[in-house]
Amino acid sequence: MIPASPFAAADPRAACQALDAADPLAPLRERFDLPPGVIYLDGNSLGARPRTALARAQQVVAQEWGQDLIRSWNDAGWFAMPKRLGDRLAPLVGAQPGEIVVTDTTSLNLFKALAAALAIQHERDPARKVIVTERSNFPTDIYMADGLARWLERGYSVRLVDAPEDLDAAIGPDCAVLMLTHVNYRTGRQHDMAALTARAQARGALAVWDLAHSAGAVPVDLHAAGADFAVGCTYKYLNGGPGAPAFIWVPDKHQAAFRHPLTGWWSHAAPFAMMHGYAAANGIGRALCGTQPVLSLALVECGLEIFEATTMEALRAKSLALTDLFIALVELRCMMHPLDLVTPRAHAERGSHVSFVHPHGYAVMQALIRRGVIGDYREPGIMRFGFTPLYTRFADVWDAVDILADILDNETYDAAAARGAVT
Repeated sequence: MIPASPFAAADPRAACQALDAADPLAPLRERFDLPPGVIYLDGNSLGARPRTALARAQQVVAQEWGQDLIRSWNDAGWFAMPKRLGDRLAPLVGAQPGEIVVTDTTSLNLFKALAAALAIQHERDPARKVIVTERSNFPTDIYMADGLARWLERGYSVRLVDAPEDLDAAIGPDCAVLMLTHVNYRTGRQHDMAALTARAQARGALAVWDLAHSAGAVPVDLHAAGADFAVGCTYKYLNGGPGAPAFIWVPDKHQAAFRHPLTGWWSHAAPFAMMHGYAAANGIGRALCGTQPVLSLALVECGLEIFEATTMEALRAKSLALTDLFIALVELRCMMHPLDLVTPRAHAERGSHVSFVHPHGYAVMQALIRRGVIGDYREPGIMRFGFTPLYTRFADVWDAVDILADILDNETYDAAAARGAVT
């Protein structure tokens, strides 16, 4: 999509603007309400607001809740939303209709998926009691796995590996589940889902994938990869809004055996029969738990509908072009500063965000935010920059690096800046 060195042009910013003018995805930016004067490079943490979200929220609050009241569970389709949204999300991750529900949080859905996977494995081989994952995995994933292992007792444990190349040795005869995040939240490194899933399954383990930094950012085909379970969130690249419900994927091959301890009434075969005993619903419905957050679910649909105007392949091509340009520009303009790229250069190993380490990473990021370039910070010393092809422009990349270079060259950052509750 971009020339090898657009920044070598006589007017490099104009060259980036020309790329934007020729970008077939450029019109999609108009479907978001982005504040003026802001370069938003944090869609990997919280996606921008779709323009339709405000009107949809008003419709739910004023009409469906305000006027129609409880009738909206039937008349407005509230009750069916988790499955309907799941079917709409399914093509983005290579799932089939009836295999995804949008519900609960990523952490809760991961707990369900792990509990179900361990239950399946207990029936197959009770000696398999180890969950293998990376030490660099997102902390909540490790917390949930460790909490489940301790709750189950009976010898269950979590095995942490320090590098991707250590996974092979860690998947031994005691491994029940390989639990990995497809794109690492710190580094943006992308795993080969198909290869690792095949390796785990060949050794008798099940593969559970976290797609939090993948769904809507990189092409994913869960069925082609042969995965066993997957979870993910909707508030990052899917633009569902702050705290939007997550999703869980249970393929048809595992639905009959899928069971977990969070047996709330929405996963019951007949929730309004008010039976005394629990009977799991057929199909993906058994992955639900309690009453759903209707307003949040309604806003998720506003983000999902935008994806139907393009393809993941087109988004991926632009994502790689944006991140290639960003990496090249930072290294050209800021090479004299102590910046270290921790994101893989190889396209097959890169997600849609780029991370650089700096000794004063938090302070530099705060200085960028004050100048209107919004990224975020993760320990230790990592500045993350997310590139959302639906609304990020090539000129944004040029301008962001221009501001970063100015901040570093002139040291206009406060190394003693106090940390906010959210970084």
